Amino acid sequence: MAKKFKVRFNLGKGKNYMKWKVESDGESNYYSPDEYNLYMYGCQLKNQRATANKIHQGANKAVCAWILCDTILLAQNIELPEANTRLTYNPRVRPNWMAGDVLADNANFESIWSDGRKLFTNI
Repeated sequence: MAKKFKVRFNLGKGKNYMKWKVESDGESNYYSPDEYNLYMYGCQLKNQRATANKIHQGANKAVCAWILCDTILLAQNIELPEANTRLTYNPRVRPNWMAGDVLADNANFESIWSDGRKLFTNI
């Protein structure tokens, strides 16, 4: 069964620059990381490796990574769970999703949450 939501950080210039983009059923919504925490469940980290490699080698940035998830909850001003693993993605630094020091392209996680622009999970 396909995941319902597609989540990524929007770096395209304009009014939604530097916001979380959440796509579902052909609609897109944007959420400020300063105002909202995203809680995602039934997650998979996706990466277009060929595009990421080009960016890593100096090409202009393009959309090449996202999170697919079954469920997403939005929250404001709440205490965040204790995290033991940070998830990172920056194709300029490394063309892969990373869970701590472990490659995580296509990895599945029970839950992922945001704290500002950072992503975390417990594994």
